[in-house]
Parts: sequence; C-alpha cells; structure tokens
Amino acid sequence: MTKHRRHLHTLAFAVTLAVSLGTGDLQAQAQPQSQAQAPSQPAGSKNPVIPLQVQVVISRFQGEKRIGSLPYTLAVNAYAVPPFPPRPAQLKMGSNVPIMLPAAINEKPTNETAIGGAAASLPRNFNYQNIGTQIDCSALQTGDARFELNISIEDSSIYVDDQVVKGVSKGNDPPIFRSFRSRNDLILRDGQSTQFTAATDRISGEVIRIDVTLNVLK
Repeated sequence: MTKHRRHLHTLAFAVTLAVSLGTGDLQAQAQPQSQAQAPSQPAGSKNPVIPLQVQVVISRFQGEKRIGSLPYTLAVNAYAVPPFPPRPAQLKMGSNVPIMLPAAINEKPTNETAIGGAAASLPRNFNYQNIGTQIDCSALQTGDARFELNISIEDSSIYVDDQVVKGVSKGNDPPIFRSFRSRNDLILRDGQSTQFTAATDRISGEVIRIDVTLNVLK
C-alpha cells in the first residue's frame, strides 16, 4: 500500500512538471509572436500633429526699389514622424494667357469680300500658356521647439509693356515669359522669418526675393 501511494505521488509530480514545462514553452513561443505583431500596428496612431501657418512672400526689386510683392499663406501640419504617403500642403494659382500663333507663309485667305476687292483677314489661331505660382510645403517637428519646412516654389509670369527688357525687341512680337523654380529645407521657430532665396532676372535685371514666416497656431 505504501509503494502504491509512493507511485501515485511520483506520477502526479511528473504530470505537474510536464504541464509546467509545457506552459513555459507556450509562453516562450507566444512572446516572439507578440513582438513580431507589434510593428503591424498603425504607424500614425501615435504621431502628434502641430498646426502651423506658413506665409510665403514673393517680392520683385529693381535695384533697391520694390516694384511688386505677392503674399501667399498656407495651413501646414507639422508631424513628429513623416507620414506615408507624404501629404504636403499645396497651393496653385494662375491664369491661361492666349498667344496668337503666326499664320503659315503660303496660307491663303479663306474668305474674300467684295467691298473694295480686299481680302478678308486670315482667321486667328491661339495657343494658351499657363502662368502663375505653385507652392508645396510640408513640415516636421525637430524636437527642440523648431520645425523643418520642406518648400518647393514654381513661379511664372509675363513681361509687361512698361518693363525694360534688355536686348529683346518687343513691338508686335509674341509675349515673353519668365519662370523660376526653387526647392529647399528651412529650420524655423515659432514667429521666425527668413529669406528662402534670391535670384536676378538676367533679361530685365529684376531681383526676386522670397521670404518665409512660420507661426504656430494656438
């Protein structure tokens, strides 16, 4: 009887040990699996956003005299971690300018009028050129109360009659267009302004300056 009890006690101990070891193995296997599933959580679930107001001013100077200034304002979200896909604030403003196409050299009038025997003028064909400004801006938090702005600016315009265009005959010639493109990263604090870029028009001699100001929206 004593041997039988001892045998049962030994068997119970072995079963308890096996269950304990099996549970430990399951926990060891479950831990790597939970760690592997962690990266699959939404990356933007803990990505704080700070709303910003970014002002871009494009100014034109003839010497030291300012002859034009165009301000643009964008509402930009500053992320702690870059979002994917990127979501920059965009602004696009412009107009389509008609350009009369020259008539073919051997083209004949399509209509003639009996008045004075004069030929009617040729029909006019136009092409359209888009001019204006496009600004793309995104922002990241740098962790030291500053923000990294990534700004891309494209601007095109047309020379007006009262502008001096060196070495170019105007008269009845087709209009002359100018354009520039710039892209850069800026580090700014709340309320800080800086010059984004400055460039000189090689035809008119005008200087184009772009200033950027950042403000945190409360």
